[in-house]
Amino acid sequence: MSKKLLPRDLPEEELIYPGTRACAGCSFALAYRFALKALGRRTIACTPASCSTVHAGMYPVTSLQIPMLNTAFESTAAALSGIRAALDILGKKDITVLGWAGDGGTVDIGIQALSGAAERETDMIYVCYDNEAYMNTGVQRSGATPYGAFTTTTPTGKRQKRKNMPAIMAAHGVPYVATANPSYPIDLYLKFKKAKEEFKGKTRYIHIIAPCPPGWGFDQSDTIRIGRLATQCGIWPLYELIEGKLVLSKVTRDLVEGKTKRKPVKEYFRAQTRFRTLSDEDIQKIQKEIDRQFETYKSL
Repeated sequence: MSKKLLPRDLPEEELIYPGTRACAGCSFALAYRFALKALGRRTIACTPASCSTVHAGMYPVTSLQIPMLNTAFESTAAALSGIRAALDILGKKDITVLGWAGDGGTVDIGIQALSGAAERETDMIYVCYDNEAYMNTGVQRSGATPYGAFTTTTPTGKRQKRKNMPAIMAAHGVPYVATANPSYPIDLYLKFKKAKEEFKGKTRYIHIIAPCPPGWGFDQSDTIRIGRLATQCGIWPLYELIEGKLVLSKVTRDLVEGKTKRKPVKEYFRAQTRFRTLSDEDIQKIQKEIDRQFETYKSL
């Protein structure tokens, strides 16, 4: 049995300088920190217009200690393909090419380029940090906004379900797809290590929930708690799809096996003002959907 990884075992080197322009309580910044600990300095990042652009800072100042290319909203994955091709020509096979895009730049505006890169089997790790709306431009709905959530373009709550982007990427035949949560940083770190070391040369996709205090309507001190609630109630299950095979991460597997009790989704919804328009009937319907999903996990 492999040794359990403890926080003290993580690399001490920080590849993001302190004092970024991220909002207080920003979970995507925490996810970025642990992802880069796993990937190391031999990484080139590419990001579209998004909160990650703000986080990096305006040229010539940057919060990152790795090269980073800003690109147009729709072209992150296309730019990654170009970077990868250039590195291959130069014989620099040991550099990891990382896409770091929000949900708008992934499930909506960037999905065409991402689909094309996956079809070409670009050697890259593409990350969607999902704060479930266009947060950087004023909290407009995206294809990842969940049912019932308030945004400035859905003031009475969105009435459509969100896209299942990990399933879409798995349908492309991507060999490694995973979900992650910065409230479980060790799990997140290990998934990036696996993506880098075990699936080198192939397209890898990691979808990270990114609780957003101003956009979701909770106090900045509650970021970790909200992230944990998302997984503990089953809204954001943690898993890997390895060559199409579902592998549940420990925290979700324990919920499925009954080793820990799943929390009611109502606890998650009531902790955020963006779900204030959800009725009790809506919440009961969503709870039943989550219950059915976990019964499916049991059968697998």
